[in-house]
Amino acid sequence: MPQNIEANKKNAIDFYRTAFEGAPIKAIERYVGRDYIQHNPLVGDGKQSFIDYFTEMVDQYPNKQIEFIRAVAEDDLVALHTHQQWPEGAEYVTMDFFRFDENGKIIEHWDAIQLVPEFSKNGNSMFL
Repeated sequence: MPQNIEANKKNAIDFYRTAFEGAPIKAIERYVGRDYIQHNPLVGDGKQSFIDYFTEMVDQYPNKQIEFIRAVAEDDLVALHTHQQWPEGAEYVTMDFFRFDENGKIIEHWDAIQLVPEFSKNGNSMFL
């Protein structure tokens, strides 16, 4: 069955936003398939580990914010480029990759996270 790339992009953003803003159980129930493989070394494998991680994060950092800069999709993969702003001024640029099953549900996740640097030799933004 061919992937619905536009639906997958929307679902990846909605999944991430829902978990990030404090409802990881809802995110799992709505957007994740039968199995969930996690590649972030700070998060355990599976659905419950995802829920535990985001529940703890929301409790510790309730005022964090996320902006979705772009979503790119190909076949069963969606990549999200985000700008995260955390309490006390920490800002991150992230690249998250999600793999979808044949039913349009997320089944795998990879990410790369970097602090937004204070200085750039090239003067280019991390987001534009």
